Amino acid sequence: MSSDNDALPVPPPRIAARFSKSSSNRRKSSAASSRRNSLTSHHSSRSSRSAHGGPQSTHIAQHLRRASIIETRKARLADRAAHAEQVRLRAALAKAAPRASSTTEERALAAKQARERFLAQVAANCAEEVKRAKRVAEDTREKKAAELMRLKEDMRERSAEAEKRRSILQQTQRRPRTATLPSVEEKRTVTRKWKPRDEIEAAQVIQKAWRNTKRRRTVSEFLELGITLENIQKTSFEEVGSLFSQEKVLESTTKLLKLYGLQHGEADSTNTMAATRTFLSAFIVLGHPAHVLSNEGEQEKDLIEKAKSLLLCIDPIVTNGTRSPSTTQLESLVDVYASFQSAFTAWKERDSSVLVDTMLAQFVELDAIWQSVKNDKDGHVAEDYREGIQNNQTLLLARIKRLAGADRAMKMIREATRKSRKAQAKKKSPGDIRPRAASHPTVDASGPSLTPIEISVSDTAVDSLASRKATPLLPDNRTIMHELAINKEYKIDVSPKTDMRENAIRAVSDKLRIGFESELGGSFVIVMAETIREKLLSLVAPGKSLHALISEALNTTMIENQVKMGAFSYQQFFSFMNSLLPKICAPVRDAEVKALAKDPTDDPIERLARLNYIIDLLSIDHANFTLQLNAPMLIKEATGYEERFFATTHGSGQLPTTQNWWFKAKRKTEEEMARRSAGNNPASASRVTPDKVYIRGLVDLAVEVAELQEADLPETLDLDHGRIRRMRRDVHRMVIISAILLTGKNLMRRDVRSLWKEQAQRMWDLPFENVQAFIAVIETRYALPPITKTQLSGTVERILLDGRSRQVTHPVVKVLLQKIKTHVHTRLSASSADERVKAASTATQVLSSGGLAEFVAQVGAMVDELQKVGDVDREAHKKWYDGIIAESSPVQAEGV
Repeated sequence: MSSDNDALPVPPPRIAARFSKSSSNRRKSSAASSRRNSLTSHHSSRSSRSAHGGPQSTHIAQHLRRASIIETRKARLADRAAHAEQVRLRAALAKAAPRASSTTEERALAAKQARERFLAQVAANCAEEVKRAKRVAEDTREKKAAELMRLKEDMRERSAEAEKRRSILQQTQRRPRTATLPSVEEKRTVTRKWKPRDEIEAAQVIQKAWRNTKRRRTVSEFLELGITLENIQKTSFEEVGSLFSQEKVLESTTKLLKLYGLQHGEADSTNTMAATRTFLSAFIVLGHPAHVLSNEGEQEKDLIEKAKSLLLCIDPIVTNGTRSPSTTQLESLVDVYASFQSAFTAWKERDSSVLVDTMLAQFVELDAIWQSVKNDKDGHVAEDYREGIQNNQTLLLARIKRLAGADRAMKMIREATRKSRKAQAKKKSPGDIRPRAASHPTVDASGPSLTPIEISVSDTAVDSLASRKATPLLPDNRTIMHELAINKEYKIDVSPKTDMRENAIRAVSDKLRIGFESELGGSFVIVMAETIREKLLSLVAPGKSLHALISEALNTTMIENQVKMGAFSYQQFFSFMNSLLPKICAPVRDAEVKALAKDPTDDPIERLARLNYIIDLLSIDHANFTLQLNAPMLIKEATGYEERFFATTHGSGQLPTTQNWWFKAKRKTEEEMARRSAGNNPASASRVTPDKVYIRGLVDLAVEVAELQEADLPETLDLDHGRIRRMRRDVHRMVIISAILLTGKNLMRRDVRSLWKEQAQRMWDLPFENVQAFIAVIETRYALPPITKTQLSGTVERILLDGRSRQVTHPVVKVLLQKIKTHVHTRLSASSADERVKAASTATQVLSSGGLAEFVAQVGAMVDELQKVGDVDREAHKKWYDGIIAESSPVQAEGV
């Protein structure tokens, strides 16, 4: 009974729910331990305790619960460990799996770099815009503060004026209301004059009257100038420029701007004058937009709108200049003026950067001309060019300093000239090409003759192969003399040989294999040894130890006996060559000679082909060294040599192709002169000189896009066949790429004078069949909207049709080709040194404005090369040209 009485009664569920804790405050249990926290488990535990009533049962229950919890946690940890192992295995599999293709990675990297470059450019532009906006906001805040102070002063003045009028009215005698009509005496009563109460009030009245008078005078002076939009449009651009440069106009405009709070500071300060000219520029922008704007881009349209708003806002204020403008009018004028000034500054900065780049390129071009002629003391060319180059460089330097600042201008010029000279030095110094065993040969002035070294794999004993002189390695003497006359630093180009190295080795190897497999295999070994012996002996001066060593080791009789006896060893032959070539070759060929010695191949035919290739390169180096030593003497005799050689091949007979070419050029020159002369005066044909005819024919021959036909090449220019072909290919590339870039600039509202040099270089090697490749190059600079990209793709496709067909049908390509022709003809037609310097200094500006900014250097190099070709051709073939001129017009027989 006692146990029953001691047991606590269980309350009903509705009462127990009131004392139980909220489920939101209890810690959420896991799924494994949810059972032990449930009401059923709790009730069963209480029931067991109440049933047994002993502490032992309670201890056992707790032990069981603890064991259950431990097991649950162990299971949970095991699951986590298994999951971690699976993750590790998946990571290892992913790491061991083959990566994506390198092309995808390169594209992703290129896209990432392009995106980073674009974001950096956007960040820089945004930073510049934020800086400009802060500057404009600061100026506007200062102007508003000054305007507020002026308005407060004006209010004080008006209050004083009202107080003065009130005091005057109070002091004035009034007639009583009940009085009758004034008598005669009252009518004659003189009213009392107003007098200020003190000196301060008098000073305020005087100041106000003075300010009103000054305002009327300032407005009247500006109106007397007649500066209105209608008058500016009626006046020529040159007269407007001279008008706005007058000191009276600048002073009157500055006073007007200060009157309305648009300027602060001294009247003669630089900033004040610049702000005044900026205000007057609004009239020029609206009155003569064709002279100052290029009608390209949203920036110029925004500038025009801001200029209209400024003039519309200030016109009513100036027209009613006798009255003080209201506060609203002044605030609106200040805001519009600040907006126009900001737009004008942004437009000017963009335009000035393009002008600075253009003038910097002109400065570098003049420096390059001076570097090329400063060492020519015999012909007095340096003296003729020096003064003109210095004068033009001085003018360009002054303009660059005015636009970019003195320090920045000098830094830019030094960097540009250093890069240009460094690039020229790299072109002139390919490496040490002097052979180690070279002698110092001399050339007889009476008859210069360079024995051409020829590649040969055959002899009279092998009838199946070509003759020894079929494949000359070096150009003939006439070609060498001609190239030296054009370029005093001419060297035989080894790039065609090195660019086709494997093809040349394979071709020689095939010929050698045919010879060895024939019945005359032994004779072929003798022929090869004799050929290599002759080539090596030509590289070493007679009387030297190497000359005797080569003669003895490669003795033809000894090798023939070894071949007959079957004792000839290729291993000993190649070992001898590996030890001999490093003593003969130039330092620039050390790497190739070492590579030949380490060649692991066991095929003697392939090793012979590679040996023959290396000896050919050594022959070219030896020939270049010989030319370098004897170039001054050869150049003096170049003209006479060509004249004698041309006489032996063509005699004094007629040159039909040259005659047709000359007559065609003469006819075009006469037509051009007739168009330029007033009223098609027939006497204009008398001004057609042989020099003009020759330059017209040379320009039409070289500056063209179609393939050069043999029937179109004059006999006198036969040696320049490859040069003219190369020029035509370059002109073709230039006009196509420039047309694409010009189209892209116009569609994206960019200045046509802006330089896209990197994009032009990347497009130079692209095939004309791939339209998307050209679009992708433009996208590396700017992100193209879909509509713009579609328009650009269609235009590029039409332009590339001309590129593939070598024709000129697209209008943009036609215009660009004509611009290049006109520019080249103008520069070649310059007769004096001053005219040539002037044409060269303005070349960058002319070509940039025409859409050819990326190819100024190439066009300049082409002009210089054509100038030298024309001088050499006319001097060497003067006798034949005189005969053609005499046939075409006896009056013009003098002049070429």
